[in-house]
Amino acid sequence: MDAFPRGVNRREGGSGRLATRKIIIAGAGMGGLAAALVLARRAEVTVLERAAHPGGKMRDIDIGGARIDIGPTVLTMKWVFDELFARAGADFDVEVPALRLDCLARHGWRDGSRFDLLADDGAAADAVGVFAGAEDRRGFVRFLADSRRIYDMLRDSFLRAPAPDMLRMMASAGPLKLLTIDPFSTYWSALQRYFRDPRLVQLFGRYATYCGSSPFRAPATLMLIAAVEKAGVWAPADGMAGLARAAARLAAKNGVTFRYREEAAQILSENAQVSALRLASGERIAADAVILNADARAIAAGLFGGAASKVVRAPRARSQSAVTFTLSARASGFPLDRHNVFFSRDYRAEFDAVFERREVPAEPTTYVWAPGAAAGPQPLFCLVNAPATGARFPEGEAARIRGRMLDHLSGCGLKLDVASGTEMTPAGFAQDYPGTDGALYG
Repeated sequence: MDAFPRGVNRREGGSGRLATRKIIIAGAGMGGLAAALVLARRAEVTVLERAAHPGGKMRDIDIGGARIDIGPTVLTMKWVFDELFARAGADFDVEVPALRLDCLARHGWRDGSRFDLLADDGAAADAVGVFAGAEDRRGFVRFLADSRRIYDMLRDSFLRAPAPDMLRMMASAGPLKLLTIDPFSTYWSALQRYFRDPRLVQLFGRYATYCGSSPFRAPATLMLIAAVEKAGVWAPADGMAGLARAAARLAAKNGVTFRYREEAAQILSENAQVSALRLASGERIAADAVILNADARAIAAGLFGGAASKVVRAPRARSQSAVTFTLSARASGFPLDRHNVFFSRDYRAEFDAVFERREVPAEPTTYVWAPGAAAGPQPLFCLVNAPATGARFPEGEAARIRGRMLDHLSGCGLKLDVASGTEMTPAGFAQDYPGTDGALYG
């Protein structure tokens, strides 16, 4: 909630002298860090974070003596960070060295088939032709062209807009042109127009999960994610959590104060203007504005006080959650790349389980993040889709899901000899991110 509408400076008393705005940012997730970088040179900024480190969901842990990301693992739309770091006086490529990947992801099925989605357009199209035939190769070329057209149409009017809305989009593109982004078809039905091979429909349908949706419910507009990935997928040398640490370092270098293990409790106001933020400890910090980098539901539910809850509308629908496993394991039978997806045999049944029955699928499609090959046990991050059930997630269920996941991976050819591991469920995510019920994508 930002309560001063114009500029970041105010006049002090009757002196006419400009006084620096005091801004508090609650939450050092990537949104809070971005706000800190933008405002650092124009205001006195303090960032409060209830965890012991920056990054929010962008975090890592030690497993088997190696650190591995246990949140976002894919860096796309790098231009966003190039611009953000440049505004803070730094070069993103210097602050966050990253490798651009030639293979976007490796995919496997229980019938033994395997497909690498390549970054190069020509090589990717040829690979689709070898995998599924000439007709699907032509379909892939059309799919990629349409995804880029939709992305180009929505980049400025929606993706870059501070508060995107239909009027802005209509003014930018025109109402008739907007219909060409296919907002009324489901993504799954639209994919049938491009691909005959059900494996490719499944592969590209998975893009809906990038924003916590089902391909059977989400609009076909989400095909723009193909254009986003084909524009580049990067692997930061220090992981995605390292990107967050670099952003925090740069913000601190520009004068931002960080206070970790500090939890925001209530926004205080006087005369309908923000006056201070009260911490869970009881401390009161004066502020001219407060930016809450929190889930909209947490704010609407009053977790930051009644004043803040009145200015936020939270949608009823929730995105999906996940059950994740961070393992130190010896892998065999399937040559892992950095990003790997092992598909279930019945995708519709899988999403019916998550969104209709509110349960983890019996045979879950599994994402495996393998940042580095090793002769012995290597760190792996595995994720399966789950409903956002929060504290209602059954205790002890994670162990059963892990067994089903390992059986599914084995059926796809990947054998994992697990030495150690940890897990995270919707209940854990709900505890770490209040007001979400464990929903990971807003």
